Amino acid sequence: MAIKKTISSMFMVPTLGINREGLKNNQFINGYQWDVNRDIKHENSVSLLFKPKNMPKFKDFLDNEYERTEDIIEDYDSDGFVVVVYSLNKKFEKDFELIKQGKYSRTSSKFQDLFPKIMTIDKKGDDGKIRREEEESLQYRIFNKTEWMKQYWEDRIAINFNEGMEYWSGYDESKELLDISKIKELM
Repeated sequence: MAIKKTISSMFMVPTLGINREGLKNNQFINGYQWDVNRDIKHENSVSLLFKPKNMPKFKDFLDNEYERTEDIIEDYDSDGFVVVVYSLNKKFEKDFELIKQGKYSRTSSKFQDLFPKIMTIDKKGDDGKIRREEEESLQYRIFNKTEWMKQYWEDRIAINFNEGMEYWSGYDESKELLDISKIKELM
C-alpha cells in the first residue's frame, strides 16, 4: 500500500529549498510535523522521513544539506529509517497557519512563488511507453483554484463547489504525525 503524501510534504517540504532529485534519490518518504515516539517536539518545523538504500550516498546528501542550510535542527536514525528535522522559514509563518486552516488560496504570493507552476511528469501511455509531459503543478492548481482542480473534485465526489470553497482537503494533524511503527505496516 502506498503512503499518502501529507499536507506537510506537499506544502512545507518544498519551501525548504531541497533539490527534488536529492529527495527522490535518497528515498524520501514523507514530511511530518513531529515524531510521536520522541519527547522533543520542535515548534515551527517539519520532519522528513527517509529510508535510504545506500547509506554512504545518503550521508553525502545529508552533509551537503548541512552545508547548504542552517535550518536543520537535528537528524537521527529510527529503526532503519532516518529522520531529518528542519526549521521552517518564520517569514512564512502566516502562510503555514493558513495551510493548516485549509485556506490554500489565501496564502501570500511570495509563498506561492516557492512552488513551480509547471512540472515535468513521466506518464505511461496506452502503448506502455513512458513519456514526459509538462503540466501545471498540483500546488499551483490548488492555490489558484483552477478549473481542472474543480472539475477533478466535482467528478470524483459529485459536489458542486461554490466561490468560497477550497479545492483540497483540510489539514488533519493526526495524519501529519510520524509514527514509524505505522509506516512499517504500510511498507
